[in-house]
Amino acid sequence: MRLVVEGLSAKRGEDLIFQDISFEIASGEALVVKGANGSGKSTLLRVLAGLLPAHSGAAKLLAAAQPVERVSEAAHYLGHRNAMKRELTVEENLSFWQSFLGDFAGGAGLSVVEAVEAVGLGGIAHLPFGYLSAGQQRRMAMAKLLVSWRPVWILDEPTAALDAAAETMFAGLVMAHLSRGGIAIAATHQPLGLEGVKELHMKGFAGIMEDVW
Repeated sequence: MRLVVEGLSAKRGEDLIFQDISFEIASGEALVVKGANGSGKSTLLRVLAGLLPAHSGAAKLLAAAQPVERVSEAAHYLGHRNAMKRELTVEENLSFWQSFLGDFAGGAGLSVVEAVEAVGLGGIAHLPFGYLSAGQQRRMAMAKLLVSWRPVWILDEPTAALDAAAETMFAGLVMAHLSRGGIAIAATHQPLGLEGVKELHMKGFAGIMEDVW
């Protein structure tokens, strides 16, 4: 499986945020998107996730287990917000996402119990999401990545405001995802603890990609 982005550009209103972004990553690889605030990192991820339209160019997922018209069909998106209802229990939230997303061909997600344990919070899935601390809420949002199989993880500042232990835990989740043949794209100001990743440096209207070993 390969994620190929060719000549991508995006606008916010009439303003061009970035243009002519091209890169390619394969199964088992991660790409870290870096750049100053306002350089277009979050916009790029939102375009890949299908939340914003591209102004020009295209993103394709090739040689997948099933035909894919849009990358978003095979992707999880974890943005700044957790996308969980505060009034529902953790189990109800995760069960909804598991049912709503289903499994992409070629893999299977974890059960809700297994996913909650994987993020180090076993035993509290019965609590309303709003009762949890900010750090616990972010961990449970990460569990959403695990309950349904999606080969592409699109992550926008996934470890912001987490402690070192949670950052290490999340790095382990990403490495396990890559070992299954998954792909990860993350915009972050903080190191993710991943080795051998590629980097895309956003420059506003352009980007430069390089391998970091």
